[in-house]
Amino acid sequence: MKTFNVGIAAALISLSSITSVMANTEQTTQRPTVAVLATGGTIAGTAAQETQTTGYKPGVLTAQALVASVPALDKVATVQAEQVANVGSDNMDNEVLLKLAKRINEVLKQDNVSGVVVTHGTDTLEETAYFLNLVVKSDKPVVVTGSMRPSTAIGADGPSNILQAVTVAASPAAKGRGVMVVLNDRIGAARTITKTDANSLDTFKATSGGYLGTLVNLQPIFETKVEKRHTTETPFDVSKLDSLPKVDIVYGYQNDNGYMYDAAVQNKAKGIVIAGVGAGSESKYILPSVRKAIDQGVVVVRSSRTGSGHVPADDAYPGVLGDDLNPQKARILLMLALTVTQDAAKIQDMFHQY
Repeated sequence: MKTFNVGIAAALISLSSITSVMANTEQTTQRPTVAVLATGGTIAGTAAQETQTTGYKPGVLTAQALVASVPALDKVATVQAEQVANVGSDNMDNEVLLKLAKRINEVLKQDNVSGVVVTHGTDTLEETAYFLNLVVKSDKPVVVTGSMRPSTAIGADGPSNILQAVTVAASPAAKGRGVMVVLNDRIGAARTITKTDANSLDTFKATSGGYLGTLVNLQPIFETKVEKRHTTETPFDVSKLDSLPKVDIVYGYQNDNGYMYDAAVQNKAKGIVIAGVGAGSESKYILPSVRKAIDQGVVVVRSSRTGSGHVPADDAYPGVLGDDLNPQKARILLMLALTVTQDAAKIQDMFHQY
């Protein structure tokens, strides 16, 4: 009898182990898969001192190291890590933008991938996010995140932002909302979010469009959607592009001069974005050069150096209206628009739609 009881006990233990393994396996297979594509930046940076938040070296940690630094990711998703580029975002260029966009579109075609997270330096993060918002051809969530402190700093914000970004990318509720930017518990739309402070952790703010939502106790809470068209609703296809048209930004200021516009044309710019004063006003000193650029086939877009607000129509000032896009995002849209058409009227429609 004793031997029989021991045998039953062993069988029960074995059955319990099998059940536990099956449960763990089932839990793993039920977790969504999120691809984390790294591009470098502060979030992957290191410094000599833990109190050092400037003068650090960006892009030291690999994509795999970034993911490994956030063990809690295992509770949220099955994560695939991949290094697409390794630059500070001040050195982000069109070549990397195209490479990143093409890779994201490839990854999102995989049936098992629920979403993508891009880690990025914060200096030009909003430009990359808006570019992806226009060229990603999937309604699966794409989230861009970064950090203001390097990985070695006390209170480094990178791990928390990665966890939040993956959580949003894994959420079914994030589907169809366009490319998002997630940092510091806030979910922003790529079109409206912008960096507002050179040093503060809470630097990314939404302009007139507001935030899409927030994260509370790591739970995404969505409040709004972007009305402008994005992702699958745009005509921009980068799959066969190896380069983008040259577009420059010229800043408006007191006593400005037209020679910057002349130089842009001489250097074969296909488009110029004016970061105009106020609501996109142009001084009398630059108007001759602006009109000359337009006469030579260069598409000129009026935006505001204030960073928010709509640019109204004004017969006194030539150029396509930049809607409410800030100058750096207006440049992104103009580059892509020029891959489709050089007709200023059609480009104007694009600025109102996207």
